[in-house]
Amino acid sequence: MAEDPNDWEDATKLIRGGLNRSGFGETSEPIYLTQSFTYESAAACDALFEAGTGFVYSRYANPTTKMFEDRLALLEGAETCRSTASGMAAIHTAVSGLLKAGDHIVAGKALFGSSRWILGNWAPRYGVEVTLVDGPDLKQWENAFRPNTKAVLIESPANPLTEVTDIAAVCALARAAGALSIVDNVFATPLFQKPLRLGADVVVYSATKHIDGSGRVLAGAILGSQAIIDANYRDLLRHTGPSLSPFNAWVCLKGMETLELRVRAESDSAHKLADLAAAHPKVKRAFYPMRADHPQHAVAVKQMTGGGSVLAFDVGSREAAWRVLDALQIIDISNNIGDSKSLAVHPATTTHRSMTADQRAEVGVTEGCVRLSVGLEGLADLSRDLSRALDRA
Repeated sequence: MAEDPNDWEDATKLIRGGLNRSGFGETSEPIYLTQSFTYESAAACDALFEAGTGFVYSRYANPTTKMFEDRLALLEGAETCRSTASGMAAIHTAVSGLLKAGDHIVAGKALFGSSRWILGNWAPRYGVEVTLVDGPDLKQWENAFRPNTKAVLIESPANPLTEVTDIAAVCALARAAGALSIVDNVFATPLFQKPLRLGADVVVYSATKHIDGSGRVLAGAILGSQAIIDANYRDLLRHTGPSLSPFNAWVCLKGMETLELRVRAESDSAHKLADLAAAHPKVKRAFYPMRADHPQHAVAVKQMTGGGSVLAFDVGSREAAWRVLDALQIIDISNNIGDSKSLAVHPATTTHRSMTADQRAEVGVTEGCVRLSVGLEGLADLSRDLSRALDRA
């Protein structure tokens, strides 16, 4: 009796999921670097285009990107997945596919800067109404729904202070209001949080982050039921063209083979470094979901099985934050996360720069905030580097 891949452990899904070998029987997934495909006859070509399945043009689908999509869907527990050229392409497509002029979306205020820009600057140009709420405040979510609310966007844990929203509770409110829920799960990864099990309709990833894991390529993904993907995203993706290149899909496939090993090791180190930062006299406050002093620790423990690789801390001022960054000798200054290299950044002048000072203040992104994405270096080395830098704050 054949094995059911759905019964595999995550580690096995990450290596074997979606594998589709060519006639040559290669061990590593093949890269199909082709724009288009040939057909045995005009009738065969017509049949494929009529069916809307199979491979006819790599903007629509490609064997290598399909393997990546199938593997991620298996890991996530989703019926299907569609890849995109970047994480922001996934967010933009996920939001715009559910909305039209006159519709309304509710989202948490604590969003990645570009996501906040889409809702605050782009969506209103097309007649979409937007309400932003404090993510942890369920009463604000409940009060925000209107008859024309069609979608909610949740980022949890949120960038950069790891704010946690009760996904199950918000998704239940959305469902009762007739709206679909989108969850950006990039900080938690599909290993530590399963939004679809918590009631989400759509899950999005920047595969640029942990899924690649080595800072090489841009990639994104949208996951959900076949019905939701077909009804809201299939044609949008085909005709607007935010497609993932086969080579980048292949890089992500290889990254997925070590995803569990990397993310668990990074998370273990991140928790210890969060404790180190919290105990340092120059740090006003540290933020990490699995620390008991995190504002939403109880919710994090309920819906997550690990804290992830990202932490944040506040040293009081921009000058102090920059001194910390400039004093680092091992950890790099960079605005990516989920890399095997540890990376630190000043969100107010980088990832959240597009937000106004008032908007940053609303979500707690102060001038003294530093975000740290923990990599795979030795913990003793990272601890020494961070401690020495914090002494300079």
